[in-house]
Amino acid sequence: MSYRDYVIAAYAVFAVFLLWDFLVPRLQIRAALRAVRRRLARQASAPTPTELHR
Repeated sequence: MSYRDYVIAAYAVFAVFLLWDFLVPRLQIRAALRAVRRRLARQASAPTPTELHR
């Protein structure tokens, strides 16, 4: 492997990790927001307990 190939490989690995660090948090945030929306929808559709349902 020549020096040029090493530099190209190093930059490629750096770019992959930079892309990974950019995308993964956004995907985690989207998943968390989706989970919160689902939970709120379930709570909104659930019947509210009243005194008669004890």
